[in-house]
Amino acid sequence: MHKGPSLANAAGVHGKKGLRRSFFLALCLTAAAATAQPSDSTLNRRDATAWLNKIHRAAQRENYVGTLIYQRGSIIHASRIQHYSDLVHNEYERLETLDGKPREVLRQNDVVHSLIPEAKLVVVEKQEAKDRFPALLATNKSDVLDLYDMHKLPAERVAGVECEVFSLDPHDTARYAVRLWADRNSGLLMRAQTIGEGGKVLEQVAFSQVDIGVPSDKQRILNAIKGASSWSHYEVTYQPASIADEGWSINTPIKGFQKIREVRRPLGELHAPTSANKSGQVFEVLQVVYSDGLTGLSVFIEPVSEQRARREGVASLGATQVVVRRVADFWITVVGEVPASTVRQFAAGVEYRPPKAVH
Repeated sequence: MHKGPSLANAAGVHGKKGLRRSFFLALCLTAAAATAQPSDSTLNRRDATAWLNKIHRAAQRENYVGTLIYQRGSIIHASRIQHYSDLVHNEYERLETLDGKPREVLRQNDVVHSLIPEAKLVVVEKQEAKDRFPALLATNKSDVLDLYDMHKLPAERVAGVECEVFSLDPHDTARYAVRLWADRNSGLLMRAQTIGEGGKVLEQVAFSQVDIGVPSDKQRILNAIKGASSWSHYEVTYQPASIADEGWSINTPIKGFQKIREVRRPLGELHAPTSANKSGQVFEVLQVVYSDGLTGLSVFIEPVSEQRARREGVASLGATQVVVRRVADFWITVVGEVPASTVRQFAAGVEYRPPKAVH
C-alpha cells in the first residue's frame, strides 16, 4: 500500500522505508490467527467506498498520539507518532523512532523535515502523506474496488479500541491481499496487514497504544522545526522528467497499475554539504512510480557508475520485492510491495533505444 520508496528511504536517511503505508506491519500474531478466515460478507460498493474514505480521512483530520509497532519479515521496530489537524485541515506530524539511532521526522502538510542528530543534518523534501500509515489510498485516480473485493470480518479490539475489520482481496495474483482494522467511531486505522499466499502475514503495522481526539500540540512541532534551523540543511528537489524523451519505454501489461509520477531525483547516502560538494548529493536517477490505488512500485533508472557497485539479481523482505537488471549502460531497479512475478514483469518491460541526436 504504498507508492514507491521515499527519498529518505532510498538515501538511508531514516532507513525505515519511509514508513510507507505499503509496509503494513503490526503486533505479532500467531500463524493460526493470521490464517484464520471466519465467515465474512462482501460489502456493496457504496458501503465499501464509504469505509475506505472514512479510514483515509481519519488519518488526515483526527488528532491522535500513539506508539506504532512495525514488522517486516523478521524486522520489528517501534515509533512514536503525534498528529494534529486544524479547522482548515492543515496537518502537523511528528514521528520519532524508538529503536536504533535516534531519528525524527517532522511534517507540516507536505513539507517533511528528517532530522539526523549525529550529523546535525536536516533533509527537507516534499512528500505526499496520503500513502503513509495510518492513511490508506495512494491515489484518487484509481478505483480500488475495480481491483479488490472488500469483505467485512468479525469485529475485534486493537490497542483497547473497538474496531471494524475488513479484508481487501485482489481479483488476480498481481497484488497482495490487505487486512484492515479501523476504529468503529473515528475510522482511524489501528492495524493493517499485507497478506501473502496461504494467508501468511508478510508485513504489518499497528498501534500498540493510541489516544484519539487529543488537544492539538502543533506548536511544539513547529518549534522543533524552528529549533533545528541552525543545523545543516539539504533540500531534496524532484525535477519533472520524461523517460520517453531519454529513450526509455516501460511496457506494463498488468491491469490496474497507473503511472502517477516521473521524476529525476537524487539517490545515495546523504551527508552534510561540504565546500567540495555543496549539495551533499551523490548522483541522480530517473524514477517512475506506479500505483493501483492501494499498493505500488517504483522503477529506478541509473547510469552504471563506479560510485555504486551493482549486480543483477532479486531480493525480498516481507512484502517488498526487488529486481535489478542491466540494460545497456544503465541499471534498472524495480522495487514494490507486490508479488515477485509483478516486479519481474515490470523489470522485463523496460526497454531502451538511444534517442537520436538533435542537430
